[in-house]
Amino acid sequence: MSREAELIVQGKNEELWQRCCGFIDLSLEDCMSIQERLLLEQIELLKKCKLGRSIMRRVEPRTVEEFRRQVPLTTYTDYEPFLLTKNVRALPAKPLFWQHTSGRSGEYPFKWAPVTSRQFEEIRSLLFACLAFSCCKRRGEIAYKRKDKFLYALAPPPYTTGALIHAAPYEVFDFLPPIKAAEDMSFEDRVQLGFELALSEGLDLFFAMSSVLVSIGERFSQRNGSVSIKPLLGKPKTLSRLLKGLVKSRLARRGMLPRDIWSLKGLVSTGSDGSVFRERVKEMWGRYPLDVYGGTEGIIMATQTWDYQGLTFIPHLNFFEFIPEEESLKSRDDPFYQPETLLLDEVRPEENYELVITSFHGGPFVRYKLGDMIRITSLRNEQLGIDIPQMRFHARVDDMIDIAGFTRLTEQVIWQAIENTGLAYEEWTACKELRERPVLHLYLELKEDGHITPEEVGASVHEQLTRLDAPYADLESFIGLRPLEVTLLPQNAFRSYMLRQQAAGADLAHLKPPHINPSDGMIECLVGGKVPITREGEYEREAVRSR
Repeated sequence: MSREAELIVQGKNEELWQRCCGFIDLSLEDCMSIQERLLLEQIELLKKCKLGRSIMRRVEPRTVEEFRRQVPLTTYTDYEPFLLTKNVRALPAKPLFWQHTSGRSGEYPFKWAPVTSRQFEEIRSLLFACLAFSCCKRRGEIAYKRKDKFLYALAPPPYTTGALIHAAPYEVFDFLPPIKAAEDMSFEDRVQLGFELALSEGLDLFFAMSSVLVSIGERFSQRNGSVSIKPLLGKPKTLSRLLKGLVKSRLARRGMLPRDIWSLKGLVSTGSDGSVFRERVKEMWGRYPLDVYGGTEGIIMATQTWDYQGLTFIPHLNFFEFIPEEESLKSRDDPFYQPETLLLDEVRPEENYELVITSFHGGPFVRYKLGDMIRITSLRNEQLGIDIPQMRFHARVDDMIDIAGFTRLTEQVIWQAIENTGLAYEEWTACKELRERPVLHLYLELKEDGHITPEEVGASVHEQLTRLDAPYADLESFIGLRPLEVTLLPQNAFRSYMLRQQAAGADLAHLKPPHINPSDGMIECLVGGKVPITREGEYEREAVRSR
């Protein structure tokens, strides 16, 4: 049993809070001291391993300043020879286990990353912290208790959320269904059984991606709008919960929602679409989800606290650097440009930064560009007295379209899917749009006006995407989401756009809209709207907003 689990069993809530949540009481100066100390420890591990010597180009920095000056920024491509082959001997520390997330579609299906024993210990403590923040109303309060019911609705290992469930306090809580049984089931069967058990035994805690929370809430409402009582006569607890839920929903004159059945102590969500689903989750589940910012490479990097506002950076799992937005855009235009970075005590409020991390505790990533643009919302949480800068996820900065945290589609794979349909087309562009659900919106100009409908085109492209990209196919099987929407553009839409750009003096690179994430103005122009034409030097940056 972990030390955290022992503290829960022993009822030592004050010690548990300090052990898991104490980082929110650090001063910014204390945070920077922790960042420096752990980075210097990590550099020593990197000096002794093949991956570290390769990434650091055999330099041996002795200070944080030397490290930032001498070691280049990296992307996953730099780690492919070591991580895709799971070359354990080349790593800074022996992995406890491996996890993955979706890779670059059309190149490699998954990005693999190891988790060390030391990282695992820190993660376990942070998961207890996130649960505490999701349940409490004040500093120092531990509102969950032993034997609370925890619904297991995470993607299976080796996806990150499923892999990390083994760091969760499963010795203390009752998972529905039990972890060992759940991992042998399909996602659909696991969720179905979990809800059946929760109807009988109750439900206290829930941890899932925000898109999954909404999907499950919708399914619940659809399936339980009308309930047959007869099969439940032998299950009095289930029958009692359902009858109470039915009464609440009928009085409110709507379909039954999860909040009619259960009153959750805590709800934790992950995923870049959290802000989109925030209000819908509260409507369905009766409370806001606690937003946690993490990923395969950085694991857990920031979390909301009990005021559900900005996310607080976690200083003891990764070293943070921040590329100002303008510098990030320069590096996108020039791959050889090495942008300047700032440290956690140098960021400014209401500004955007591309986030760079270096793993602590034997992790593999060194000055690694996550591809995320985050926004610093404030330098401290004034209401709760937290001195660490506050953030929120802003956008992706690369050429991928992230859909519900399950897949990141590249230009290449979308183009290939269109090609594979056999449709005769002139040009295309695609973007992510945030509505009630994330939408992959494809704008396509066919070579000839025909009798084919946007729905028929969408069905063909969707079929090809499911064949080309396994994580895209998971969207439908895991959460019932078919995100593709097609708009057929008028004839000569792209030619007209190019002529208008030429007339405005745009250079050659800006004559055509990008295939991925065009600006709102570009789309309006393509579909026939009257918008100003962007000139050279004034190229619109709105594309960042939808990644």
